[in-house]
Amino acid sequence: MKTKFSLSMLAASVGLAASMMTPAAVAQQKFVTIGTGGVTGVYYAAGGAICRLMNKDRAKHGIRCSVESTGGSVFNVNTIRAGELDFGVAQSDVQYNAEKGLKQFEKDGPYKELRSVFSLHPEPITILARKEANIKSIEDLKGKRFNIGNPGSGTRAAAEELIAALGWKNSDFALASELKADEHGAALCDNKIDAFLYGVGHPSANIQDPTTTCGAQLVPVTGPAVDKLVATAPYYAKVEIPAVYAGNPKPTPTYGVLATLVTSSKVPDNVVYELTKVVFDNFDDFKKLHPALAHLDPKEMIKNGLSAPLHPGAVKYYKEKGWM
Repeated sequence: MKTKFSLSMLAASVGLAASMMTPAAVAQQKFVTIGTGGVTGVYYAAGGAICRLMNKDRAKHGIRCSVESTGGSVFNVNTIRAGELDFGVAQSDVQYNAEKGLKQFEKDGPYKELRSVFSLHPEPITILARKEANIKSIEDLKGKRFNIGNPGSGTRAAAEELIAALGWKNSDFALASELKADEHGAALCDNKIDAFLYGVGHPSANIQDPTTTCGAQLVPVTGPAVDKLVATAPYYAKVEIPAVYAGNPKPTPTYGVLATLVTSSKVPDNVVYELTKVVFDNFDDFKKLHPALAHLDPKEMIKNGLSAPLHPGAVKYYKEKGWM
């Protein structure tokens, strides 16, 4: 009986110790959330791809990752600033404006704790035109019915910047319509507009539908005005739209912003390091998780489109790889 009693006491003691250790064990498990965009967009897919890789190796690093569908770039930056998100995807121009306290962030001032991790896919300024409109270059848009995007959208801001760079005004178009992104494709095929501008990662169903339905053509966005715009705005880069759409057999030169992954200086170095490591150590798998990620180059991702300083956790990994 004595032996039995001792074993019972030992078991009870072990059970008590285990129950007391559980909160500490739970505390060691780190949870991080990545803010993205709409569930049908590339941001959500990219964030999901990162979390999938993080969670696959969570037994090694003890970090569990979740992805959250959000209102997009500005929302993500503001929510990171409020301490409610650890990471977020943001357009490179939004990152620039946040770090400098410009435009959407003028009220709150410069966000000096904002940190870059890496850039992702380009979001080219995409101009799609009706085949019958005979628009071969951006100069041919003058006098046409052109959709410049709805007020408050990133597309509208980009359109206004391009129009100003060309030295034009909205009155130079036969019509400057303000349709939302989910409306402009149908309007194009219904001959209500001649062309539209849209900033988007490729391939995109939004572009694929009108190219398939009514033979819409991509328009190169090039020339001296574009060269000057890219040279003076650090958040822009020259890019190409890949040849992935019906009736558009060649890559289309243009410029655009980049999607970037950002965080806060308050996020621990080891967390950022592990996220960076898991992406680049599994880079071939990462690129396969969405077509828009297929052409990424690590050495470009650590410099292009990044105006906020790199987080030290990311820098540690890049130095280990010999990229910095």
